[in-house]
Amino acid sequence: MAARKAARTKSTTKPCPDCMGGEVFETFKVGGRKKHESPDRQQALCLTCLGTGETQAT
Repeated sequence: MAARKAARTKSTTKPCPDCMGGEVFETFKVGGRKKHESPDRQQALCLTCLGTGETQAT
């Protein structure tokens, strides 16, 4: 009798709606007492997909 293999479930992933490729661009504040927003942006890791760029469909 042959051994039975477990069926694999296909993982469906969708693009993350919050980022582009796992990274987001955020503003930051600069200055001493009177902070103002910088015109520049800094890169940050997307917290929704944790940098993969894809979300797991459940």
